[in-house]
Amino acid sequence: MLHLATPTSERWLRQVDQRLDLVLIDHAHCEKKAASTALNLIFAYVEDQELCRAMTEIVNEELEHFHLVLDLLRRRGIRFRRLTPSAYGRKLNDLVRKQEPARAVDRLLVAGLIEARSCERFQQLADHVDDQELATFYQSLFESEARHHTTYTKLARNYAPPEEVNRRLDELALLEAAIVEQGESEPRMHS
Repeated sequence: MLHLATPTSERWLRQVDQRLDLVLIDHAHCEKKAASTALNLIFAYVEDQELCRAMTEIVNEELEHFHLVLDLLRRRGIRFRRLTPSAYGRKLNDLVRKQEPARAVDRLLVAGLIEARSCERFQQLADHVDDQELATFYQSLFESEARHHTTYTKLARNYAPPEEVNRRLDELALLEAAIVEQGESEPRMHS
């Protein structure tokens, strides 16, 4: 369903156990970036009304999630602040081809893979943490992230034949898996 080529490792869950506060702060930043990505796609592909409508819904939902995470941080006494982002998103976006319509396909598929990884990580968090509030919170986000992944993948098929999109999704999923397996020293939502 999520087109991920590798599951989250135990290494990431150990990072979560060591610095859950940083993962929660980074989660807020990720929601903000997800809204920005969707908004940028509206500007880039303004003539595609289906895409614009879908992205508007995603922008609104991601900003709602951003506020929910900010509320969660406030309740827990965790100060929202800048963090050095993980290299995950940059490395994935570096894979985007430069010429249209391949660029549109890749931008949508990369956004979809990021949503898929977030979805998978939310489920991991829900299953892993002992904190019932957090487990319930992350379980509640799972469905919308999965829907976002599906939306991005479906929209990519407006820019190339389905078999080409599926082939490229498989390629990008393998590259995404390699990025995730490299990991990072600092705990982040996508480290």
